[in-house]
Amino acid sequence: MQTCSALTLVGLTLAAALAGAGPASAAEAVGDEQYRPAIHFTPQQNWMNDPNGMVYYNGVYHLFYQHNPSGNTWGNMSWGHATSTDLAHWKEQPLAIPTDDQQDIFSGSVVVDRDNTSGFGTAANPPMVAVFTSAYKDASPYRGLQAQSLAYSLDQGQTWTKYSANPVLNRNSANFRDPKVFWYKSPTGGGYWVMAAVEATEHKVLLYKSGNLKDWALLSEFGPANATGGLWECPDLFPLAVDGDPAKVKWVMVVNINPGGVAGGSAGQYFVGNFDGTTFKSESTKASDSLPAGTSLAGFNDGTYNGWTANNEPGNWKNGPFADAPAGGALAGQNAVTGFAGAGLINSFNDGDWPLGSMSSPAFTVNSDYLNFLVGGGQHPRISDKLDNTPPPGDLLFSGFEVPDGTTLADAGWTGTADLAPAFQPSTAGGDFYIGAKRINTFDTGGAPGDDRQGTMTSPSFTVSRNFMSMLVGGGHRDAGSGQVLEVQLLVNGTVVRTLSGDDAGALNWKGWDVSAFAGQTAQLRVVDQATGGWGHLTLDHVMLTDQAAVPRSDETTVNLVVDGKVVRSATGANSEVLDWESWNVSEFKGRQASIRVVDNNRFGWGHILADEFVASPRPATPRLQTYDWLDYGRDYYASVSFGNMPQDKRIMLGWMNNWDYANSIPTSPWRSAMSLPREVALTQTAAGPRLTQKAVQQVDALGTRVSYAEKKARSITPGTQALPPAAWGQVQRIDVTLAPGTAAKAGITVLGNGNSSTVIGYDRAAGEVYVDRRNSGNTAFHPLFASVDSAPVSLDASGNVTLRIYVDRSSVEVFAQNGLRTVTDQVFPEQGASQVSLFAEGGTAQLKSVSVTPLSKSMFVPAPTVKKNRR
Repeated sequence: MQTCSALTLVGLTLAAALAGAGPASAAEAVGDEQYRPAIHFTPQQNWMNDPNGMVYYNGVYHLFYQHNPSGNTWGNMSWGHATSTDLAHWKEQPLAIPTDDQQDIFSGSVVVDRDNTSGFGTAANPPMVAVFTSAYKDASPYRGLQAQSLAYSLDQGQTWTKYSANPVLNRNSANFRDPKVFWYKSPTGGGYWVMAAVEATEHKVLLYKSGNLKDWALLSEFGPANATGGLWECPDLFPLAVDGDPAKVKWVMVVNINPGGVAGGSAGQYFVGNFDGTTFKSESTKASDSLPAGTSLAGFNDGTYNGWTANNEPGNWKNGPFADAPAGGALAGQNAVTGFAGAGLINSFNDGDWPLGSMSSPAFTVNSDYLNFLVGGGQHPRISDKLDNTPPPGDLLFSGFEVPDGTTLADAGWTGTADLAPAFQPSTAGGDFYIGAKRINTFDTGGAPGDDRQGTMTSPSFTVSRNFMSMLVGGGHRDAGSGQVLEVQLLVNGTVVRTLSGDDAGALNWKGWDVSAFAGQTAQLRVVDQATGGWGHLTLDHVMLTDQAAVPRSDETTVNLVVDGKVVRSATGANSEVLDWESWNVSEFKGRQASIRVVDNNRFGWGHILADEFVASPRPATPRLQTYDWLDYGRDYYASVSFGNMPQDKRIMLGWMNNWDYANSIPTSPWRSAMSLPREVALTQTAAGPRLTQKAVQQVDALGTRVSYAEKKARSITPGTQALPPAAWGQVQRIDVTLAPGTAAKAGITVLGNGNSSTVIGYDRAAGEVYVDRRNSGNTAFHPLFASVDSAPVSLDASGNVTLRIYVDRSSVEVFAQNGLRTVTDQVFPEQGASQVSLFAEGGTAQLKSVSVTPLSKSMFVPAPTVKKNRR
């Protein structure tokens, strides 16, 4: 059982009192918390990301991983450690390689040095050797660099000693990392160690060789190739026999990328080719494409905007963000920009991310079915028509905190406790998009400023005289499972009736409440900060009573289609300097006047937009990302690499089941992040060449107890959603379903449902895709990029069917389509108790060919089964 510190217990008690709650119930047992996976590895507590050093040795599978031993967000990178005898039941071990004052311990691999080439062990007791990236801190003479280092273990991975002569491979680079090492057997006899590591920003995998793991010589480089929209990370290189034929061996190069994945954010791509011991040559790299067929509306290739109007924010010395003419590529301070066509493009990085502005095309008549264009830059979707920060009409409360100089909120009638004593407020520091000079900022309070400042502050009374309240709010937020309270509260008669908080952002934005139910009543505002750690503060400004609901400012970087003065289509970038094709179906607007508006309304990270080559076309353009080969088409399968030293040369891969777009925000506590199920991968011949197929390892399927529900006789799935009997319901289960789309536009199955929400897994007949729709899957509001529909191209089989194997585990779904040729992995956070399973069809009738549901026994935080030895 976990223990709570005295400070945590005090915080929990105070939080309950503030919310008007009764005594807290007993803490849930480890492994039974809401969202805790039952069959996926999670650490007992704290942050986890990339799997590292996965290796099999003496009957034990070792999983090391990026771990923060001190908190539940990224930081203090060290190697955590877990072991298993069956790839299903994992036991967390003591911290393996900790961070220190000189370096963080970034990703890498572990090898079993059987011949003691390193000299760290003996012939009788060969060492396990970890090859990892040292991310050097300011205290190190290598500060700011990333280089490869060694540690070794002589007790089968339980304790580790760092090599005294680290680093062993240093390129004086800040982005050289993630070494994956394996033993290469030369066809002519003998062999040597091969390391694959990345120069992340250059989109290159560098291959090195060594005879002793200490001295390394460069063999070759691979890349850039295919997806280059983000950092290349966590490479892997291994051979596989095509269709199991040892005479047909190909090599697979895995390259993980963030951002720039096919579903957005983090993902893993792979290449199939040949490796001769020196060079990897890909046979699956895609050539660059040509412009789609159609009529060009704008190409920006003659050195002018050719009739487009730039509306640049006044006062920026470089006339940013768009200047007066197209860019020829990257601008000053910008990484390389690629993927555009011709000589010019729209690039709003002129003078960096700070300037705001927009561009508008001349009006044109829509006369095609599709509008295709290239887009890149920041991922900031359009959320409203509001592009400025002006307050709505209404009554300003508390003078906007603009108290006379030399006075405080204590003089204005506020009361408070601890660090939020009103004598410390208002602040004149912190946050962006506040109004005036002063605001409440719980970071800048009593004692030394910081996120660990705590207390409450309560306003004087006021009368609720309008239907809505609007205010500017920034800073952090805490979910209910954190045990911390960080929010603005509305009190009526001393009872909390409304709350809101920040979005883990420095920018304040408009938020508010419908308060019509409290018209004429006396109320107070209370700021509560019982949070510690990252984003453990709130900023608040310009509280107003209004006659309309709060409209958030749209901090967008977008390309928009405007018809009759209204935005009818919108697209944003993917936090990437690589442009890719976007297509809008505009057939409904044929014959009407339209214009294109490009908007940069974001001052901060990735606060710019790229656009090029607007083409009116009869058909949609295919995004280049969709033509590449991906390990998984969901949002939550990243940093995936394979186990080393496996028996029978099996190739088992495992990935981090999260996405850097929202990784630090997922609503789990006291842990954050899970690993995927271990997957056995193989190469299968397809029309496009050999491609990977994947399946969960058989040990996972062995967790199945018995089939709880099955239908083996074909039947129709009529339009609508029909719940299967309760015998099919569950939160930890494997579902095997085969269906034919028939006349239905979409058909499939929903899981983790409760009548109000569910995760939808279906087949889109027109698109030829299997998809996971988690937009109404439960808790999706913790991050604006979480709600998504993620799809993979899947062809029907010769019988016109699609077959899915789905693993459901409390807070995730892993979908294997058509015998694992495509997979989609997504986290979901369903409502408490949601377990319903239903079939559905849209736009016609589908055919269910068969379905079976197998509950899976819990394998985490339970004793591992005893391994029975064969007796003779």
